[in-house]
Amino acid sequence: MTPAAVLSTASGLALVLLSLALLMTVLRIVRGPTLPDRVLGLDMLVAIAIGLIAVIAVRTGFYLYIDIAIALGLVGFLATVAFARFILTRGLAPERMSPGATDVSRPNPSPARPRPGQAGRRKRKGAR
Repeated sequence: MTPAAVLSTASGLALVLLSLALLMTVLRIVRGPTLPDRVLGLDMLVAIAIGLIAVIAVRTGFYLYIDIAIALGLVGFLATVAFARFILTRGLAPERMSPGATDVSRPNPSPARPRPGQAGRRKRKGAR
């Protein structure tokens, strides 16, 4: 087998496997039961797209695609960080709550009362 035939076969196999992974990731994004599952799926989708772009760059010999893959990686990283911050500010409350379950993302409406004898014992900021 010539090196060109090996490269062609390997890149064809890589394209098939990456396409299959892309479809499975899209299925996870659509079906994902929670928002963090969907964000993780989107991050994986970016990684698979970078792999597809890299394989196409090697297969066609047009290596400008590698620069596009690097830019996509940077944008994907920033999007993942933005989604993670969104999830943290929103809280990790489940999207579908079962009947009778309590929502842990909402603060307790009644603040905790200090125990007797501890009313004046607050630490000052910076005190040890």
